Amino acid sequence: MGHKRTLERNKRKKKRERNPKKSGVMGFVEDIKDGDLEKFDVTTSQGFFKELIVRIKKVDVTGLASQLAFFFLLSLFPLLIFLMTLLPFLNLDQGEVFLFIREYAPESVAQLIEKTLGEVLANRHGGLLSIGALATIWSASKGMNALTKALNRSYFAAETRSFLVARAMSVVFTIALIVVLVIALVLPVFGQQIGTLAFSYFGLEEGFLKLWGSIRWIVPPILIFLIFAAIYWVVPNLKIRLKSVVPGAIFSTVGWIVTSLAFSFYVGNYGNYSNTYGSIGAIIVLMMWMYFSAIILMLGGQLNAVMTERKQAQLAKEKSNAITG
Repeated sequence: MGHKRTLERNKRKKKRERNPKKSGVMGFVEDIKDGDLEKFDVTTSQGFFKELIVRIKKVDVTGLASQLAFFFLLSLFPLLIFLMTLLPFLNLDQGEVFLFIREYAPESVAQLIEKTLGEVLANRHGGLLSIGALATIWSASKGMNALTKALNRSYFAAETRSFLVARAMSVVFTIALIVVLVIALVLPVFGQQIGTLAFSYFGLEEGFLKLWGSIRWIVPPILIFLIFAAIYWVVPNLKIRLKSVVPGAIFSTVGWIVTSLAFSFYVGNYGNYSNTYGSIGAIIVLMMWMYFSAIILMLGGQLNAVMTERKQAQLAKEKSNAITG
């Protein structure tokens, strides 16, 4: 296998010697097509982006993002059913939740969610809470396995952890990711009611409500950043410095928020999925949003990996210059 790769690399080298390297955009494209990570100097801006693009291709970000989106889609309705059963404990009305969904989700998606939840909750039984929780954790943790595979590939790390350890980690981060995303979606809409409830329950001062009115808009992106950073730091099967995952976490946080808002705007104003696909249009919209979200999450991991490699290459170059100088 190693001999075969060497022969292929030599063929590409001879081809480049016969055909002088082009400059500009065409040269950049030819380098990407070659796909040889070893010849890119990541200490330069051009080499950095070349390796990032090739790494995304070699890791199969789009394919693994499809797996992540599929399993998270399977977990969506069990998650919503589970959350709806908690409404009496949160002092929230079911109608308020549906109003929130109609306001922030595309129309076709909102109608699908309301219809499905209405039918299920009208015939719910005592074990619905536990079944919904288990189904959510199982389905979504399968998607987290795809993310683990992508991050390991980005750092060229083999998965040596036992099945139980890997699955336990997937379950923990699945629960954490779900909780954070729910909080991020709920606080902007129901934050005032939650603040009033905390104010009366804990007997806080009146200044708390004014402060809470401001920070409830800041908390969601901070929580999203923290969970993304934790995933990038812990999930790959190797030791990573905490500060090295910050760039990818920032990228994914901003990218996820912007992508979600842009996609929702497009679907709400220009995307006629229901007219084109009929009743399955809402499912397609949901799947596309989850797919884009998964790609953003995985791209953040690739960015961290290449930036880590760039830092190592810069240190090695400085050390070499110090010795030879």
